[in-house]
Amino acid sequence: MNKNRFDLTGRVALVTGASSGLGEHFAQVLAEAGAKVVVAARRVDRLRQLADRIKSAGGDAATVEMDVTEHDSVKAAFEEAGRFFGTIDVLINNAGVARSMLFAKTQEEDWDYVVDTNLKAAWRVARAFVEQLSVAGRPGSIVNISSILGIGVGYGESLYATSKAGLIQLTRHMALELMRNNIRVNALCPGYIETELNSGYFQSERGQAYLKNSIPSKKLGSVEDLSGALLLLASDAGAFITGVALPVDGGHLLHSL
Repeated sequence: MNKNRFDLTGRVALVTGASSGLGEHFAQVLAEAGAKVVVAARRVDRLRQLADRIKSAGGDAATVEMDVTEHDSVKAAFEEAGRFFGTIDVLINNAGVARSMLFAKTQEEDWDYVVDTNLKAAWRVARAFVEQLSVAGRPGSIVNISSILGIGVGYGESLYATSKAGLIQLTRHMALELMRNNIRVNALCPGYIETELNSGYFQSERGQAYLKNSIPSKKLGSVEDLSGALLLLASDAGAFITGVALPVDGGHLLHSL
């Protein structure tokens, strides 16, 4: 019996949207757990800095340029990743965007920007991942990064919430169909986590008011709060878990009516 079922030694993981924020953190967590990590995004300079940090810490990492909204870019990135480490075993489908605005003010270009990146591109990357696993005849794990806004609602977040809810439903259907191929598919649904992108807002008067009035715990999570859940879904520790949407939100969804 493996005493450390969270151990990813011998696995190869690919993280999309790894140039900043959650993706950057996830890549480091996977590397610390023993995986060889391929970090993918459009900002290659940031990726190289991340790969250097992983290597300096004793891990193994490679970088690939990937625009998740372009079929040819995704295909080329998987081919390049394969040349580095071989077949990818774990996919962290993390790349995403947000555009907060009231529904009545949204335009078709806003819908296309958010939904094409958060939902269609996640499908595109997962499809490429499953294809290379099928060719190799190997099992694997997909962790789609959704959000608690894919489960609940948030004022002014109709596009983002819809894209993340769609990603949860896609996760369930993928899990149902791919379990026969020994491929697990789950969604990680973070609550409000402090990152470089939102720290300014949550330090503002408006952000502090939101924390006080809308989040039951009255605090933000940190990226480290997601580490255990990520490893559970990615590793053999979660070998009997598939098709779930796991909220990691400090109880935010328990807000009393």
